Amino acid sequence: MLKTFSMTDVGMKRQLNQDYVFTSETAVGNLPNLFIVADGMGGHNAGDYASKYTTQIIVDEITKSTETNPIKIIRGAIEVANREIREKSTEGEAFKGMGTTVVVATIIDRYLYVANVGDSRLYVLDEDINQITRDHSLVEEMVRMGEIDREAARNHPDKNIITRAVGAADEVKIDFFDMKLKPGDIILMCTDGLTNMIEDEEIRMILNGQRDLVETAEELIRTANNNGGRDNIAVVLVEPFSEETSSGDFPFECV
Repeated sequence: MLKTFSMTDVGMKRQLNQDYVFTSETAVGNLPNLFIVADGMGGHNAGDYASKYTTQIIVDEITKSTETNPIKIIRGAIEVANREIREKSTEGEAFKGMGTTVVVATIIDRYLYVANVGDSRLYVLDEDINQITRDHSLVEEMVRMGEIDREAARNHPDKNIITRAVGAADEVKIDFFDMKLKPGDIILMCTDGLTNMIEDEEIRMILNGQRDLVETAEELIRTANNNGGRDNIAVVLVEPFSEETSSGDFPFECV
C-alpha cells in the first residue's frame, strides 16, 4: 500500500508555473504505480507546454507498452517523448528551444526504479537524506571534476544551466537508479525550485517533523517561498507502506 501527496507552486518571482507532476498509486500499463516530476524550460509558455506534454506522452507510452521490464518501459517512453518534443520545437517560434527535465519512478515489490534527465531530483529519506538521482548540470559537472566544492556550487551564477533535458538533443541520455526500500522510508521527488531554496539538511528536518505527507509538502513549499521562492516548486512525496519484509535480488537490472 502506498501513500502519496503532490503539490506545485508558482513561487514568489515567476508568473507562470512550468513545473508539472503526475502520480498514480494504481497501475499504469504494466507498472503497478507511477510518479513523474518535470520542470519545463523555454520562452513564453514553451516550458509550461514542454513539461506537461512530455509527462502526458510518458504516461501514454507506459500505458500501452507491452514490455514487462520497468527500465525498458520507462526508457522507451522517455525516448518517444524526446522525439515528440524535438519535433514540436520546430513548429514555430513559440516552441523553439523548449525542453524539460524529468524524473520518473515506480515501486515494484519494495524495489524503487528511477529514471532521470536534468536536475530535478529524487531523494530517499531514512535516518538520513539521500539524493538518489545525479544532477545533469554544468555546476554539478564542475563539482565532480573538483573545480568547485559543494558549498560554492549552491550560489554559482551558472547553477541553472543544465547539460541534459528531454528535447535538447536528437538522442536523450537517461540515467537509471534502483534501490531496495525499507519500512519507514519516504521518497521525495522535486524540482530545483525546492532544492535551490532549501538545504538538504533542512529538507530532512521538515520531512521528519510533520504529521503527514500533506503537512510535509505544504511546509516544504512554504519554506522555499519564505527563503525567496525564486522559481516554481514541485513536490511529490511517496510513503511505501508495507508490513511484510522482503528479500532477494533485484528482479530487474538498470542497464
